[in-house]
Amino acid sequence: MNSTQAKQKPDGRRLRSAASRRRIVEAMRDLVREGTVSPRAEEVAARADVGLRSVFRHFDDMESLYREIGDLIFADVAPMLQLPPPTGTLEEIVMEMIDRRVKLFERIMPFRTAADANAHRSPYLAEERHRMNTAFRDIMRSALPPAIRKDKTTIDALDAVLSFDFWKRLRSDQRLSISQARRVVEMTAALLIGEKQ
Repeated sequence: MNSTQAKQKPDGRRLRSAASRRRIVEAMRDLVREGTVSPRAEEVAARADVGLRSVFRHFDDMESLYREIGDLIFADVAPMLQLPPPTGTLEEIVMEMIDRRVKLFERIMPFRTAADANAHRSPYLAEERHRMNTAFRDIMRSALPPAIRKDKTTIDALDAVLSFDFWKRLRSDQRLSISQARRVVEMTAALLIGEKQ
């Protein structure tokens, strides 16, 4: 076998390493999805069916693991974030934004909860939280009529009411169902925009 053939032949060790890495990332994602806010490396290794040393060999620290999980989650929700801005009356626009966010927030709830719990020790998670909040605010602003966009107080109030933090408080702290929480968000938003119509 010449050197060209050797380079073209898949490296079995490298393939096994890539498969282990993928299993570790998927194990972490699944544990978080199931409600484990801060999975320990031992739990990840057991779920991925790899040795503990394998987890640390693939990920020098948890920060690199958070990054790969973040990439998987972003790929999952990107289509929801890239929808065109809603149109119609101010009330129709706000109700459509609420509908979109309810679906998105329910989908990312376990991941965002885990990220918030671990953000104090992870610059990546803290930055991702800021980036996502900024994206939500920008998406909201782009859909609103110019007169509302100019009103900073109304924008700040709507941003708070349509935020993940408000949704999580309703769902987790106040233990409301999705439909109950949605009614609270709709009512609060309606009070805000009612003054502008």
